[in-house]
Amino acid sequence: MRVRFIFMSQQKETISTLNNLIETLKDGQEGFQQSASAVDDPQLKTVFDTLSLQRAKFAGELQDQVVKLGDWKPDDSSSATGAMHRAWINVKSAIITRDRHAILAEAERGEDAAVAAYEDAMEQDLPAPVNDIIARQSLEVKRSHDKVRNLRDAAAQT
Repeated sequence: MRVRFIFMSQQKETISTLNNLIETLKDGQEGFQQSASAVDDPQLKTVFDTLSLQRAKFAGELQDQVVKLGDWKPDDSSSATGAMHRAWINVKSAIITRDRHAILAEAERGEDAAVAAYEDAMEQDLPAPVNDIIARQSLEVKRSHDKVRNLRDAAAQT
């Protein structure tokens, strides 16, 4: 009985970790959608659209894992009060001014929160298949962060 309890406890912790990442990804998806709609530069719009789609795909992968772990209703929304929401909320004010640098700065701040969420998840004791997915996604999120940061820095130069 004790082994079953430990397994169920670890399973719940894994589901919780995955649901937190799903919220983070959904926040990023929405933030990138908002950013894409705010820029006139077609290349930057494409970058934001691509990153929004990436976050949706990653969230779907994690939702599949939650279902495999026995939770038939994985998170499917962004957070209302989480760190990502606070990080992305300033995108709205940057969008109003249509300031390329401000939009990129807020996107990069949102990416900081995403990188941190993945780092936290990587510190958890997760089953190997879940850990592999999170490790792969984490690398892509870090690459996206660096890309947005580089675009922000380039926008500051113009």
